[in-house]
Amino acid sequence: MDVKIEASWKEVLKGEFSKPYFQQIPLHLKTEKSQGKTIYPPGSLIFNAFNTTPFDKVKVVILGQDPYHGAGQAHGLCFSVQKGVPSPPSLVNIFKELQDDIGVEIPNHGNLTHWAQQGVFLLNASLTVRAGEPMSHSKIGWAEFTDTVIKKISEQKKNVVFLLWGKFAQEKRVLIDESKHCILRSVHPSPLSAHAGFFGCKHFSKTNAYLVSKGIDPVDWSL
Repeated sequence: MDVKIEASWKEVLKGEFSKPYFQQIPLHLKTEKSQGKTIYPPGSLIFNAFNTTPFDKVKVVILGQDPYHGAGQAHGLCFSVQKGVPSPPSLVNIFKELQDDIGVEIPNHGNLTHWAQQGVFLLNASLTVRAGEPMSHSKIGWAEFTDTVIKKISEQKKNVVFLLWGKFAQEKRVLIDESKHCILRSVHPSPLSAHAGFFGCKHFSKTNAYLVSKGIDPVDWSL
């Protein structure tokens, strides 16, 4: 599989692309497409998070579970949707907390590319999904790949802020060296759990306070 991925990531992950588990991923996707299945996001956007946030620029990691499975939503950045697509409930809650935390006005769109361009790496644990079937690609090899991505960030960088929202994301804590990175945890921003600790977590101001304390430019969270 010739992976079209930004150069610094290609170098960091070069050992992965030739491994048998990774070689199986495109075969799986091709098989599903040949059966008439719709897969999100489109092929050109599968590695959008990597191409928008080069490895050298990563300073914050937000971890999602898998892409949105509705038409036109997923574009390769976790929690983000294309302009013109209504913000899903979890994203609405992220914007509410952002406003309460640092006063950022709630945007009229849900496209988080501006964050990604500043070094906020918006990584889903699975990079693809079948239409209408959440977690449908969680067992095809993506988890092994993205676990490696998290480990590489932990090993080769320092002073990165990891935002782990919800039980699934928090299970990735074991991949991160807490002695040289900052981990902020809360429940998931989903309407099912946001009131149990996501609202009021102040992760956006805490992220910037940590970055500034390490001499790193804070994130402009406005969109």
